[in-house]
Amino acid sequence: MKLFEHFPEHRVKKTLRHTVLILIAFLGAIIPAGSYGLTTWINPLILGIIAAALTEQNDNLPGRLKAICLTLLCFLIATLSIELLFHSPVLFAAGLALSTFSFIMLGAISSRYATIAFGSLLIAVYTMIGTSAAEHPSFWLQPALLLSGACWYYLLSVIWLLLFPSQSIQQSLSDVFLNLADYFDLKSEMFHPVSGFQIQPYRIKEANLNTAIVLTLNQCKATLLAHCKKGHLQTTSDHFLNIYFLAQDIHERISSTHSRYYELTHHFSRSDILFRFKYLLAEQAKACRDIARDLATNDSYQHQTSSALALDELQLSIQHLNHQQEAIPDALLTQINYLFNNLTTIEKQLCNIENPEAHQFMEGELSDTDPHTLKNMWQRIQASLNPESLLFRHAVRMSLALTAGYIILQSFHLELGYWILLTTLFVCQPNFSATRKRIRLRVIGTVSGLIAGGALMPLFSSYEVQLAFIVFSGVMFFVFRLNKYGYATGFITMLVLFCFNQSGTGMEIILPRLTDTFIGCGLAVIAVTYILPDWQADRLPQVMAEAILTNKNYLDQIIAQYRIGKQDTLRYRIARRNAHDQDAALTTAINNMLAEPDKYKKAEEESFRFLTLNHALLSYISALGAHRTRLDNHITHRLILDAHRTIHQHLEALADKLLGQSKRHELSPPEEAGLKARLEAWREQDGSSVQLVLQQLYLIHRILPELHHLAGKLYLPEGETQPTE
Repeated sequence: MKLFEHFPEHRVKKTLRHTVLILIAFLGAIIPAGSYGLTTWINPLILGIIAAALTEQNDNLPGRLKAICLTLLCFLIATLSIELLFHSPVLFAAGLALSTFSFIMLGAISSRYATIAFGSLLIAVYTMIGTSAAEHPSFWLQPALLLSGACWYYLLSVIWLLLFPSQSIQQSLSDVFLNLADYFDLKSEMFHPVSGFQIQPYRIKEANLNTAIVLTLNQCKATLLAHCKKGHLQTTSDHFLNIYFLAQDIHERISSTHSRYYELTHHFSRSDILFRFKYLLAEQAKACRDIARDLATNDSYQHQTSSALALDELQLSIQHLNHQQEAIPDALLTQINYLFNNLTTIEKQLCNIENPEAHQFMEGELSDTDPHTLKNMWQRIQASLNPESLLFRHAVRMSLALTAGYIILQSFHLELGYWILLTTLFVCQPNFSATRKRIRLRVIGTVSGLIAGGALMPLFSSYEVQLAFIVFSGVMFFVFRLNKYGYATGFITMLVLFCFNQSGTGMEIILPRLTDTFIGCGLAVIAVTYILPDWQADRLPQVMAEAILTNKNYLDQIIAQYRIGKQDTLRYRIARRNAHDQDAALTTAINNMLAEPDKYKKAEEESFRFLTLNHALLSYISALGAHRTRLDNHITHRLILDAHRTIHQHLEALADKLLGQSKRHELSPPEEAGLKARLEAWREQDGSSVQLVLQQLYLIHRILPELHHLAGKLYLPEGETQPTE
């Protein structure tokens, strides 16, 4: 089926496991209610299940129970508040604005609270829909039924956790290796020797794939932290923590760049060496996909011999080239050897996935930045209570948009107008780009669902068959909600139609549902465009400066370890992750800017060029990180430290220039020229670790002038609106 063509086999198995949970939850609510003739209870029970499933947290058992209790408390407050104020429009509007703002600001604490806040707003809108549709409204009935549906789902969720305690961790790690496989595939394409090779398109693709890897690594880290205490995992999960550390190390190595690719394609265009690199990378991509599959299905991973054979053949080709070195520049042979050594280490790491403990990690601890006391939580919220905070802006927009939707439905006496609020809640995102994408999928899904539901209802008028369609639509909503939001919207629309058809009003709600969807989408567009808008071009200099500074800190950590030796300390891993996080943030900001109206775009070409250079900078630094070792030669250390000091000053100057700050940085042109000449000497040295360090510093130093030139064009001069965070 085309619907499932983008789902890998192991992802289908994981989805099926969750589908069984949702199916049991729906059947456990619908069958008893239908058997006792309580058909009016079915809708709120189903909505309660949906709200609970959308706010489910990936935790260990104690953490899951705490999250459930907090979520149910928020659900209770939200539903009772709606019932209390439902017949007082003025108070209701004020309460809606205040509660929306308050719930969204809870997201400042952590992503866990952001999820609970969304679920609380969702359950509040569900309460509005249920109360407005009830023939004989009761103060307690809607809250009781919605919370009963939520409690029923959470009970099943806890049982599921006891049956599959490590499922969420394994799936998170599986997602990491799937994205790593895509990265390996892209790297392999870069070793296809073609004339007129252009690196920039590949750098942009690299940056986008790196963003996906960073996202899944961060999600995996959050899942691991949810199963640990004070950053330390329990013994049963140490194995997965070590696999996570291995994945981080593989990411650092595969994202590294040891040379300029166009030089390799130019000199080796008629040799088989690049094709052998390409084939090895493709085989390692397959290995990553096999690891992802086995992690998701809880199978033992067996490393295939094909990639080891490819490595052996590559080594023989390199030995053949070394015997012909008089025809090939020594510098290129050295780069080829560095690449080979890097991929050899990756191969060893992939072989040891089933035994990650073979790699010694100095500090088996994760950085936990979430607050755990009420004081720290309030400090997080307080720090975001300003117009420069993206969360504050989103909270203001959402509260005003939902209140405007309520005013519209009251002014025009729209009986089913609470769907306006539901639509706005789902489609109004923190930025214009995400909102526009969500609106397009929402409209397509809603229209498709209304057409399909309207055609199916007359054909299947049996009560039992329509209940089956309700269950099917609800299950399919959860199958597609993360990967195919348009499909998910279509199925949830069908569910709504069949639910209302139980009372004979299914066909009557088609037009109101469509109208409310368009109104809700319109309110979302107005909100993100005119209420504290967050145009990406205004933020780009700030994001670029942060990317440069995190790269600087990452380089600082690496250079220090060339004096003391390789140490995968927590401080080093934090610096590395911050550099990749900011590279991903820069990629996302530029992509979002492209989706905004033309009048809000600025310096598109310069922004893309800066992105490629920043990613190249990160790749050069990553190569230094991948080959960390202790260097004992004091003379070489002096050159490395001089080069590092100069690069450090350049990066600081770049960040200040992007922020429009006029600080003086001592950058002497004669010293610059002398340093460049000294760094170029690496081409005449042997293939030692010293040569690698000097080569990478030389590559970094070469791109600094263009970065300065771009920064001069991109930073905001005085008199213009300053970028916000």
